Amino acid sequence: MDSAPPKSPSLDAQALQAALQRLLPARDLHGVMVEACEGGEVRLRFPFDPSFIGPGEIFSGPTLLSFADTAIYAAAQAAYGDAAMPLTSTINVTFLKAARATDIVVLARVIKRGKRLAHVEAWLFNHVAIDAITHVTASCAIVPQ
Repeated sequence: MDSAPPKSPSLDAQALQAALQRLLPARDLHGVMVEACEGGEVRLRFPFDPSFIGPGEIFSGPTLLSFADTAIYAAAQAAYGDAAMPLTSTINVTFLKAARATDIVVLARVIKRGKRLAHVEAWLFNHVAIDAITHVTASCAIVPQ
């Protein structure tokens, strides 16, 4: 059984933004802005770029998946602080509808926090958190730093 880890100091929005800039490759950042961060819950904004549009003049699915993976990582990193490195081990994606050519807002949260495994979910929205475009669940292996 994966018992709960000792509480580590979680990151605030500013510390999480700095951690993402320091730890992730530039191609995973997509200009992400951390708008809110409390414990294992984060709100991220990915500014729109015309290069995100794929065939059929809709948002590229792989780009949305990349946003979701970055948000999953951010939520887990925020929950565990600098004491651990979360690595996505499984991911399940449901595209609910096509995304418009606007900023993408992602709400992500750790839904179960264990010592070696975190279960995280992310909801992606066009610009504002009203009508979801994508739902993602994932498990992250927690590797001590």
